[in-house]
Amino acid sequence: MDDFRYSAPVTLKEATQLVSELGARAKILAGGTDLIVQLREGRRTAEVIVDVKRVPELMNVSLGSSGLSIGASVPCSRLYDDKTIVSSYPGLTDSARIIGGWQIQSRASIGGNLCNSSPAADSIPALMALDAQCQIASKSGTRSISVTGFCTGPGKNVLQPGEMLVSLTLPAQPSKSSSAYLRFIPRNEMDIAVVGAGAWVQLDASGQKIVAARIALGAVAPTPVMADEAGRSLAGKDVSDAVLEQAGELARKVASPIDDMRGTVEFRRHVAGVLTKRALAMAIDRARKTK
Repeated sequence: MDDFRYSAPVTLKEATQLVSELGARAKILAGGTDLIVQLREGRRTAEVIVDVKRVPELMNVSLGSSGLSIGASVPCSRLYDDKTIVSSYPGLTDSARIIGGWQIQSRASIGGNLCNSSPAADSIPALMALDAQCQIASKSGTRSISVTGFCTGPGKNVLQPGEMLVSLTLPAQPSKSSSAYLRFIPRNEMDIAVVGAGAWVQLDASGQKIVAARIALGAVAPTPVMADEAGRSLAGKDVSDAVLEQAGELARKVASPIDDMRGTVEFRRHVAGVLTKRALAMAIDRARKTK
């Protein structure tokens, strides 16, 4: 690992000023569980590491009538340890529980997982299914973008030199709605997703008809992708095994995976359909138990 300088700003203004001045020479450390490994292996270089865990806006979590706001440096464990967040956004906490082991989860953040922008990241399909928004800051101001449009390629995203992710916001959840995230891995734990599927559904008051649905897949394309046709196909239909099976088949159409040592193209497409159906069934079961 090459030498680098370390800075730990304590205000957002100080952090954005520093990142703006340094540009591409700086790398932001939200948790460090990906960055430190990448620096050690020579996959990334940095003159200065900017540790943003002391910036209040990046460590804040708030849940209210307008929804959930999560600072970009909030560790995964803080989310799944909060029973209200688990109840309201279970798809997100499904993903937070499986990012590395529990030691990693006390440092790793959802914001960092997003900014690492791996096609196989666990949190990103969950965030996309929940219609999350990114709040981005720079020296010149702030802007918002949907998580759906954040990743632009493997390890790449829309952040420009001088910009940093500050927080993620998720809309308030309507009644009779819920979410789920599932992945397939070769081992029991602490592995990278071969396929991941996030699902969100809203049911009618009876719990028998689907009002709306969103589905997102990971590890099946250069970036996590929305299965929009599959989600739209569910609206207005009664819950049934056949309906969920059809949604799974439609979700497979957006998958454009690669062959590698962890799975073939054919296998990944098949699993994408299976996980979509299972994630939808889990989200529906959870939604029926909500008010």
